[in-house]
Amino acid sequence: MSLIIFLAILAIFVFGFIGIYNSLVGLRNRVKNAWSQIDVQLKRRHDLIPNLVETAKGYMKHEHDTLTGITEARSKAMGADNVAAKGQAEGALSGAMSKFFVVVENYPDLKANTNFLALQEELSSTENKIAFSRQNYNDQVLFFNNKIQMFPSNLVAGMFNFKPEEFFELENEAEKEVPKVSF
Repeated sequence: MSLIIFLAILAIFVFGFIGIYNSLVGLRNRVKNAWSQIDVQLKRRHDLIPNLVETAKGYMKHEHDTLTGITEARSKAMGADNVAAKGQAEGALSGAMSKFFVVVENYPDLKANTNFLALQEELSSTENKIAFSRQNYNDQVLFFNNKIQMFPSNLVAGMFNFKPEEFFELENEAEKEVPKVSF
């Protein structure tokens, strides 16, 4: 009788262990999936920027530094290889794009160009998708990190070397500020 009780308790622990391990793997995969969704949107953003810059070049002949800044920031963003570097590079790219759109205000012909307007709208839509994807990624990272740090799953996570994931945070302080609106 005591052997049956021992085997039943052992089975509970084994199945609990397996359940915790499988949930950790599932959460890790959700984090990877959420990151790939960000990557898809960032690639879309990176693909739109050269078209936007090329459209603006004809109008903005005296704004070489602004256009070069966007191109360099885009190259750095595309070359970033981890979450922290990607966050910093994307923040710099967003800053360069903000500067670009401020300069565009000085060119009414460019602002009226239908190609430029379509690209600007597409970029705006992509920025919204990036923001949503960032939020989803950070939510998945939170769930995963909580799971690997809470008892008893932290024991299983430690045995199988599950490491906390990094949050995708903005490094550009200008992006964290609330925009000022005045009438």
